Formats: sequence, structure tokens, C-alpha cells
Amino acid sequence: MDAPFSHRDQLLFHNSGQCTGAGLAPVDGADLWPALMAPYRDLSRLRHDWPLVLLEEPGDDGYALPLSTVVSRLAAELAPRGIEGERLRRHLLRLEREIRGAVMEGATGTLSSLWQVSAALMGGSADESVLRVLTQAGESLKVDGLLIGCDERAPARLLTQAWRHAQLAKASEFHRLADRLMRQLSDIRRAAWVHSKAGQQPQALLEAMGSAHRDVFDFDAMSRLVARRAPKDELPPARRQRIDHALEVLATQTFWPDLRAASALPEGFTFSDCSAAMQSYRERLPAAVELVKALAIAELEAAGRYVEARHDAVFARFDESALTAADLALLPDTLVVIPPDRNDAPENAGLLDMLSSGMPVKVLVQVSDLLEEASIGTGHFAFGVRAARLATTAMGLGGMFVLQAACSALPAQGQRVARGMACRGPALFTVYAGSPAPAAGLPRYLSAAAAQESRAFPTFCYDAAAGANWAARFTLEGNRDAADDWPAEAFEYADEALQRVVAPVRFTYADFALTDRRHAAHFASVPRSHWHEAMVPVADWLQLDADSAEQRVPYLLAVDGQDQLHRVLVDVRMMRATRACLLLWHRLQEHAGIHDSHAERALAEERARQAAAPPPQATEPAPVPAEAASTSPPAEAASAAPPSDEAWIETIRCPSCNECQLINPRLFAYNDNKQAVIKDITAGTYRDLVEAAESCQVAIIHPGKPRNPNEPGLEELIERAKPFL
Repeated sequence: MDAPFSHRDQLLFHNSGQCTGAGLAPVDGADLWPALMAPYRDLSRLRHDWPLVLLEEPGDDGYALPLSTVVSRLAAELAPRGIEGERLRRHLLRLEREIRGAVMEGATGTLSSLWQVSAALMGGSADESVLRVLTQAGESLKVDGLLIGCDERAPARLLTQAWRHAQLAKASEFHRLADRLMRQLSDIRRAAWVHSKAGQQPQALLEAMGSAHRDVFDFDAMSRLVARRAPKDELPPARRQRIDHALEVLATQTFWPDLRAASALPEGFTFSDCSAAMQSYRERLPAAVELVKALAIAELEAAGRYVEARHDAVFARFDESALTAADLALLPDTLVVIPPDRNDAPENAGLLDMLSSGMPVKVLVQVSDLLEEASIGTGHFAFGVRAARLATTAMGLGGMFVLQAACSALPAQGQRVARGMACRGPALFTVYAGSPAPAAGLPRYLSAAAAQESRAFPTFCYDAAAGANWAARFTLEGNRDAADDWPAEAFEYADEALQRVVAPVRFTYADFALTDRRHAAHFASVPRSHWHEAMVPVADWLQLDADSAEQRVPYLLAVDGQDQLHRVLVDVRMMRATRACLLLWHRLQEHAGIHDSHAERALAEERARQAAAPPPQATEPAPVPAEAASTSPPAEAASAAPPSDEAWIETIRCPSCNECQLINPRLFAYNDNKQAVIKDITAGTYRDLVEAAESCQVAIIHPGKPRNPNEPGLEELIERAKPFL
């Protein structure tokens, strides 16, 4: 081998993508897998969270349950501990594998039906005893529902089911409230009628006492006695009209069907585009206003707290602008499931406007391709930029719930999905369901899992209602090795001397792209005879300075169908995409408080300041008079100086989110480093300071004490400011 010439050919490929010269071979058609994915070729034999059972009835298990969990519970319940139960456990695990394989091949149906079919196949290939045992085990299933696999329809099916469960819970809560108020208002009307002349007529008294006392009392005489001073109607006309109207609105509302109906879910609240959803929401607003107003009036009347002089004027002006998030939470949420091929359609152009409006909408945006080209002929990778960045853009709007996850991770994120569906405000779910065939040379579950592992589509969640700062609102939980650039795993192989070698291998964005046949031209395979020291793993090459990187070529480890190990070179265009993916990951890490650049810079500056400061000089302590020593309190009892009463900002920690300036741009401004400072303390109110402190993502605004003792609502504001002093 002529190493210099081989290296030159490899550098040429890296810089230009030209696969020429000795020792370079195209990867198209070579059936190469990233080395860390080689053990997962036969997905049907792997036990994972898919398929899922969609649960119809709400319960402790939520809206869906992995098949593996169902089988594990059944084995724990039916199989005796120890060796006695091993045979049954093996049968159950084999049945689980059969069902999983059938679903992957397109079988549809409920868990119970697919259980019977798979049990019959196993029994026919073995003996009748296996069929009998598995059939009896199937009769012990405590859950049932549609079984779905990790395919292109899975995100819509799963999140629709989560939405259904959330709406059933809201329907139950609404009916409890409405039924209670209707009973209380009906009792008020009934009591007024009993004390009226009509309620004290002989026939009314007889019906009130019951027919058993017909011969005991003279109801005509009783009526003459009790009805002598009875009013015609004990309720004033205005109050009766309010109660009658509230009862009519509650009885005829169409938002929540009767829970006893065949379908207790409202109709007309699911859409496939944003435009139709917003139009329907606007059309329903007048009815929503009437229902919310009727509920408020009913609450006041039932408690005897309706004061006409005060409340008549309030409800006369009650309109759409008076609806709060708590009011809208009483109504059904709108669900928008945008089809994968309609993300950029004109009818969905107003997605961010809809989310920022506060409309109670839950939106699923399904990402179908992370490796599309940005535009024809440009040669630059977009790596799903429009959809993958949508979630990070939505977080900047504030006031909503955002979850991004690959489809493979949805079962593990089940509680967060449920919380997002149950939140009061808008919620956005962006889900990647795996690369479409034939682009991907692997199942959708593995494609989705690889996207998450490679940071191409990391899992993260932003919940505006979870707390007052980013530390409480944002999490990267669900990503392996979240503190690192790329997840690492020990890879074991045999070298040329058949000696065992174990080395850490990192799974990068380039590894993920290698699974997509459309981008095979960005890779070239190198046989072992042409390996040399100037070849550097992709993750390590990204850490090199520019001069060092120019003399080296990045490579991935890959395995072919015969389990032979290859080094695969990566061209410069793919490396640019890999670096861009890493930069996006670094931004998410900072949101999660990992490698925070502001904190690291402040720490470096403080260390430099301390290093530059002259060492302290040793001095003799001044003598303390005896009388002073006897009266001085001990050091541990000395109290710290009280905090300043002035408002202040920890400017050095400011992440430049601009939320404070949105509240009052005259009070807050940016310094030369684009970090927040108090521009003019007299240009704002104490309420502005408190609200800015509450909305600050990193809790760096400290309102201090109020300057104006006569500011309205000061007692409440002082209480709200306490956590930030």
C-alpha cells in the first residue's frame, strides 16, 4: 500500500465527494450499517416499547400501554416463581414476539384478537397444550384495545387517543360542575315556588305532604291559613329571569354531550389544518361566552352573592375579551393533526399565530423527513430544519406546552404527552416517525430511534406552567448522555489477529445519515488495508482546529451484511450538516443549564480576577478593649446586612430572551453585551417589576421594595415578589 497516495485520494473525496483512486468504494448497495446499530438488524427479535395497546377506558395506565408491559404483568401474575414458571414465561415471551412481528408486517386488530391468532399459530406449530395455556392466559388479560405499531400513522393515532382521554376527564369535570349548579338553581326556584301562593294551594300542599296523609289533613283549610300573606312569586323578576336563563343555557349547551351517550366526546373539534380550526373556534366563541357567563351567574346565585348593582354591569359587558384561560379550560380543546405532507401548506401558515393567541388547541406536527435537501440544486442539507426547529421557535413564544420527540420515544414520554393534552393553554407536539421507505434501509422504529440518538431530533419538553424559570420549565430528560455532544457506547469487535477489541464509539448525525440511501454519495468505504493514522473518527474530527482538520479525514465505523468492519469516509458537505446539528444541540443544552456559556464566562472572569489580585498581607489583629470584648456578640450570631430595597438585575446571567422589554421597554433595556439592565426605574411600576421577575426564564430580576406606597394592589404584589427578593 502506498499510504501517501491513499491519503491524498481520501482527502480529495472528503473535500470534493469524488470517489476515485485506490482503496475507495461507494457505499450505495453495500448494505452498510453504522457499527453501533449492527446488533439491531432483526428488530422483531428485540423487546422494546412497541407495539402499543390503545386503552379505551381511562384508568391508572393512562391512554396507552406497551405490549411488553402487558406481557410482563401477565407473566408475573400467572407464572410461578422459579423454575416452575419458566416454561410459561418462555411461551408468553414468544407469543409477544409473534404479535410484534405480525404488527410490523401490517396486521391490525385488538390485542385480544391478535393474541388468539398468534396463539393458534404457535399451538399449530407445537402442540395443543401450548394453545390451551396461551388461550387461558389471554382470558386473564386485564386490558384490551387497538394494537398499533411504530409506523407513519402511529403519532396521529397515539396523540388522538391521549386527546380523547383528556377530553373525557374534562367532560366529567364539567358535568360535575354543571349538574351541581343546576340542582342548586332548581332548589332556589322550588323553594320560591313553595312559599308562593301557587305553592300553597290545596293540591300543591297535598302533593308536598304525600297521598298517605290525604285523610288526615284538611288541605283546603291549611291553604287558607298559610296562603293568606304569601306573595305571588317570592323571587324578584330580575333574579328569576337570570336563574331561568342560566338553567336554559346549561341544559341546552352543545359543547359537552351527556356522559351516558354512546359517545361522550364533542364532535367537530378535530381538524387537519390550522385555518379550519381557527375558523371553527371563532364561530363557537359567542356560544362559549354565553356558557361561561351562565356558569359564573349560576355560581353567584347559588352562593347568594349576586349583587345587581355591581354584577349587572359586569355581565352586560361580558364578551370574548373577558374570557380567561381558566374559562376556556372548561370547554373542549381543539385538536389539529397536520398530515406529514401538509406542514408547509398555506392553510397551516398561521400555526405560530394560533399558538400564541392562547386558543386552547393541541397541535401535532409530524416530521416525515429529516434528511431532505434544503432546495433543489443547492447541495446544502436542511436536515428537517423547518419542522425540527419549529418546537424551539414555539418555546420563544412563551405561555404554552411544547414537546419534541421521535416516535420511538413516545411511550417513554407518555406522562408528558398526557400533561400537554391536559394543560390549559395551547400545546405543540412535533414528532418524527422515521424516514420513509425506500430511503431508509431500516424499520421506522430504528430510524426514529437513530434520529434521537444522533441529536438529529432530540427529545425535549418545555412546560410554561411548570415554574417561573427555565430550570423548571425545560428538560432534556430522555436523551442519553445529555451532557455530552454525542452518546457513546462500547463497541466490541475482533481485529486482524482475531483479538478482542473494545473501544468507545460515538453515534453522530453522520451515522444517522448513513442509514439513508439517498445520501450514499457523501460516504466512501475504505478497506482495512488502507487505514492509517490520519483517519479520525467524526466526533474527534469536529474537535480539531482548522489546520489539523485539513490534514485529516473523518470516518465512521460500519458493519456489512457479513459482519465485516469498515471505515467509511465522510465528505465535507455531510460534515457541515453534522456540525450544524451539533450547534443546535448545544443551544438546547444551554436551555437545560448544561455548559451554560454565560455561567462559564462569569466563572472564568472571576477566576481571572482572583488570580490577578495581589495576595492578602498578614497583619497583626488590633487589640480589643476588654469592655468591648465582653459586650460583642459572637461571630455566628452576627446577622448579615439586609438586602437592598432597590430593584436590580443579575445582568451577567441574562440569556437575552427579551421578555422583560416586552413588558416595559422604557423600564428595561439591553447593555452593550445584549443583556438586560434597568434603564429607568421611574419609567415603570412595581407591577411591571414583579411581572418581569415572574416571566424571566432564569429568575434574575429582583423587584426590591415598592417605590410608590400608593400603587394599587400593592399587598398582592409584595407577596408575589417574595420569591425573587
